[in-house]
Amino acid sequence: MKNHTQTMSPEFEPKHPERFAAARKSTWVSIVINLLLTVLQILAGYFGRSQSLMADGLHSLSDLLSDVLVLYANRQGNRHADANHPYGHARIETAATLILGVLLAALGVALLVAAALRLQHPAQVQVVHPVTFWVALVALAAKEGMFRYMLAVAKRVRSQMLVANAWHARSDAASSLVVLAGIGGNLLGFAFLDLLAAAVVGVMIAHMGGKLAREALAELIDTGLDESEVAAIRQTLLDTPGVFSLHELRTRKMADHALVDAHVIVNPRISVSEGHYIAESARQRVLRNHHVMDVMVHIDPEDDSKARPNAHLPSRSKLLDHLSQRLDSAAPLESSVVLHYLDGKVDIEIFTAGLKHEELAALKRKSEQIVGDDPWFRSIHIYQIFAQ
Repeated sequence: MKNHTQTMSPEFEPKHPERFAAARKSTWVSIVINLLLTVLQILAGYFGRSQSLMADGLHSLSDLLSDVLVLYANRQGNRHADANHPYGHARIETAATLILGVLLAALGVALLVAAALRLQHPAQVQVVHPVTFWVALVALAAKEGMFRYMLAVAKRVRSQMLVANAWHARSDAASSLVVLAGIGGNLLGFAFLDLLAAAVVGVMIAHMGGKLAREALAELIDTGLDESEVAAIRQTLLDTPGVFSLHELRTRKMADHALVDAHVIVNPRISVSEGHYIAESARQRVLRNHHVMDVMVHIDPEDDSKARPNAHLPSRSKLLDHLSQRLDSAAPLESSVVLHYLDGKVDIEIFTAGLKHEELAALKRKSEQIVGDDPWFRSIHIYQIFAQ
């Protein structure tokens, strides 16, 4: 309906200030925690001879890098629409999620392969130092706490990217739990369990990365909303006064929001302005009741998926010239003429004034004759306008 393109000001102003501030704060908290955990886990894993703790440390390092990516995406994705990006920059968040997912999947596969190679030589498996158990316990507590904090923030500001990052933290907590179990088993005499835990961590990281990448890719190729959401939007449009029915309802995700296109059918005899009013009413209803960024409402006077096409019909000027020639009268050109392009033909309404009764009757008879054999006109209605 409307293009709400805005020109970017030189100074950055986020489109959603509250969401931008919350995302930035929670991401900085995550950066600090992951930086500390990365150093602690890798050093403790290296000197404590724990492959699983080192793998979890690399996981924390990937979290640190992804947090930096989230910070960038949060800033860029919150920019207002501009000439080059009329729908805004929200898909930057989606692209960041895709990159994050691919990186995690690659890291998970690498950790899995490394652990599998070491498990082929059980004689080289070492007993870990007890301090690694306590480091793994600290990491587990930190990551679970970070998950709960980030998920609460993500739900409050309704950010898909922050939800993904929060569940990423939960996967980190789950991997730390596996590491804790592996180190504990190693200390109890089952030395291979530390490497087995490292392999499990690799599988978990790869699975989470694949899931994030798949969901982000689905959005980038304009996958629609789920059936329940589409049905709810359809009902909202149908409940709009003046809307008879609709077809070609299409949706596509845009980060945390969605874009909606719909063809709504209205009374074909109403004015252009009334049709526009109905379209705006339908658009506003969807924006108010659903998590939608924008709605494009196309007004149809008939179901063009079933009716015969009208594109082959002549334009207004050609139709009026043709009508004037067939009527052998200038009345249509001097009067108000309304054309209705419907089901492959044209219905005409002529509003004239000043004609005598005999002239009006003759014009109507001539119109009836024309309709009988004309290739374009289905009906011609003539109305006499009387001065007040």
